[in-house]
Amino acid sequence: MPPPTFLLPDAPIVFPDPIDADTEGLVAVGGDLSPERLLRAYENGIFPWYEDGLPPLWWSPDPRAVISVETLHVSRRLERRLRQGRFTFTWDRAFDDVMRACAELRDGGTWIIDEMFAAYALLHRLGYAHSLEVWSENELVGGFYGVRCGALFAGESMFHRETDASKAALVAGVRSLSARGVSLFDVQMMTDHLASMGAVEWPRERYVAEVRRATLIAVDLNDLVPDWRPAEPRSHASE
Repeated sequence: MPPPTFLLPDAPIVFPDPIDADTEGLVAVGGDLSPERLLRAYENGIFPWYEDGLPPLWWSPDPRAVISVETLHVSRRLERRLRQGRFTFTWDRAFDDVMRACAELRDGGTWIIDEMFAAYALLHRLGYAHSLEVWSENELVGGFYGVRCGALFAGESMFHRETDASKAALVAGVRSLSARGVSLFDVQMMTDHLASMGAVEWPRERYVAEVRRATLIAVDLNDLVPDWRPAEPRSHASE
């Protein structure tokens, strides 16, 4: 495997092919977090992940975790709680608050440093980064944020302050994004929590191929309405 490419901050916005990286997936080091570079990374199945004091590190691990309405698992207990109306959901009402909560509530430190916060807040203002918020009695209790490129939604981080809030966020996010045409929901790397919700792993080669197809599809997330309920089956007219 070739070593990761070093990117200068003013270098052309080009990434090496992530298929050539090792299984850990370090593709490149350096560059910057400009909107153009970030979007180009996601369009190639790459994301930034690093700590304060380091240059940007660009990753595309193998395998990759994804989730869809077809694989989504909602337990009976969670279904009951959703139907009870304990949670309400919004899109893009509190993006900055969601990012801060994701940074504050993560064990063992966070990669959501000030530089990352500023970069994704700018992507949000440009219409590419989105947050889903979970509320309970007007209090923000859970949510996630991520980046949309075409029909790809690349989930970045999630949090919860109340039991089941992050699970509820994922249900509402997967179902409402799918209803608007998002065909690929990336959750980066598998965890026990994501596996319990129905996430599956794809080989990096398949993931990158699907990303490059999905990002060519136009999807509009303006005025996105969150809905945790499954889509109604389509009726077929009698012949």
